Parts: sequence; structure tokens; C-alpha cells
Amino acid sequence: MHKIGLIVGREWSFPPAFIDEVSRRGAGVVAEYVKLGAPPMDGPPEYAVVVDRISHEVPFYRTWLKHAVLRGTTVINNPFMWSADDKFFGATLASSLGIAHPKTALLPNKEYIPGIKHDESLRNLAFPLDWEAAVEYVGLPLILKDAYGGGWRDVYVCQTMDDLLRHYNDSGQLTMIVQEFIKFEQFLRCICIGQDDILPIHYDPKERKYHVDPDYLSPRLRDQIITESRLLVRALGYDMNSIEFAIRGGVPYAIDFMNPAPDFDVYSLTEEYFQWVVQKMADLTIRLAREPRPAAGPQSWNRFLQGRLPRA
Repeated sequence: MHKIGLIVGREWSFPPAFIDEVSRRGAGVVAEYVKLGAPPMDGPPEYAVVVDRISHEVPFYRTWLKHAVLRGTTVINNPFMWSADDKFFGATLASSLGIAHPKTALLPNKEYIPGIKHDESLRNLAFPLDWEAAVEYVGLPLILKDAYGGGWRDVYVCQTMDDLLRHYNDSGQLTMIVQEFIKFEQFLRCICIGQDDILPIHYDPKERKYHVDPDYLSPRLRDQIITESRLLVRALGYDMNSIEFAIRGGVPYAIDFMNPAPDFDVYSLTEEYFQWVVQKMADLTIRLAREPRPAAGPQSWNRFLQGRLPRA
């Protein structure tokens, strides 16, 4: 009997629905919540697959998950990639894949951990920062956001330089980016499962609400967005992700696509889309439990970047 483990936080709707669906299939696979005490480094792998929904907030879990990969467990999502991703890398990756992305610039931290002495530890930083050049590059209004953030935390729309400096000065030890503001006509979020199954959904970022609206996109735009979503998740190696697109002038801009623990709550997704997620996650994890695959690594990214990046 193959076992699928689930690591979760406070979410209540997806975990039991997923566990019940795997059991209902009768495929020789069971799913359960992972239980960890003080795991030894040489313990046998207990799970064929582990679905990770919370290690971004619990470092203990991320540490164990990297160990589990080395012991032969397939982890969704790859904890090595998840430990390395950030929104500035994502902006560069999208551009290298030929996918429209808002102009983005990286900012030095406002504050640093104790022990960092500005005149000795930060000699590689240009000071004072050329704020005018950064703003000229992305334009106003702009978005200021945490390069490692998610869930719309620490995201600010800045109309003026004063807005930007005020929010930046309150950012503490976060590493922030500034990004071109896309004044969109349409907005959607794609749920991505297994690097093939892509579900574009009409999403209202102001209400933070999904809308069941299957005719929201033209067939051409829908096909383009599904193709570009597959490119992104395959380059990242993510089997569970959500990608946000803002559409301006008929062009879909990938504005946020590093969400490897996407919202799977039934009240957020609506019952229709929730059931799609449960079914597709069960399909994926049962397949991987019965037919394991090697963990993806940096070598697999090269084919997406080759020929896309400008040559020196």
C-alpha cells in the first residue's frame, strides 16, 4: 500500500476532502496527515508522496521535506526550489521565457539583522540609492512588494515618490521590489496542478473573490494563458501553483506566479472549482505514488532558458 502524506496549516476544507477522495479511488494508495516528532536522519521513507501546504511558515517542516526528497519521497512542491524562489527571479524567468511581465527592479533592504554595520558590511551597496532612476524605470503609479511575500501581504500601490518612500521606510528587514503597475481590463488567477492541468478563473483582486464565469476569456487569450502557465510551472518544477495574469490591451502580463501553496479553500474557490482541485490533486498524487519520478533540479531549467537569454 502506497502512502501519501499531507502537511497542512489551519485550512480545513481541502485536507479532508483530498484524503477522502484518494481513499474513495481504491487505487492501492492511502492519504493521511504526516506526523513528525524528532525524525532521525537515517529513518526509512514512510511516504511515497508528500503534499506540502505550510512549510513556508514552519521552517521545521521545510528542513524535514528536503531530507525526505533525499530519502526518495516525491514532495509537492520541490522544497529545494521553494527555498530559492523570489519575485525578482520570477520576473527575470518570465521575461527569459518570452512571457510579458511588468518591469521590475530590486531594492536594498531598509534594515538588516543585528551585527550588520552599514559602513563595513554593506560596502557593495551604492549609497544613496538613486530613487529617481528606479521610479523612472517602472513608472508611476507602481507596486511595492516583498520579494518573498505571498497572500497579498506587504503589497502597496504607490502613486507618488512620497508614497514609495513612506512604505519602503516601514518595510524593516524585508527585501522589496518595485514593479510596473498594470492598469488591467481583465484579471484572472490560474490554478495549476501537475504542470499540465491549468484552470483559468476570473478573479477580482479588490474583492479577493473568484467568479464562475467560463466565458470570461476569448478562446485565443485562454489558449495563450494556458500555454504560458505551463511554461512557467514547468520551468519552476511546481506541481501545485497559482498564477495571476493582468490583461492590458489584449496582452496577458504574468504578475504573480510563485504561489506553491495556493488557496484551496472551498469558500474562496467556489464549490465547482474546489471539486476540480480535489480531483486533479488526487489524480496527480496517486499517479506519483505508483510511478515515482526523479526530483527536478537546476538541470531541468536550462532547456527553458537556452536561447531566450541575450548572449553576451
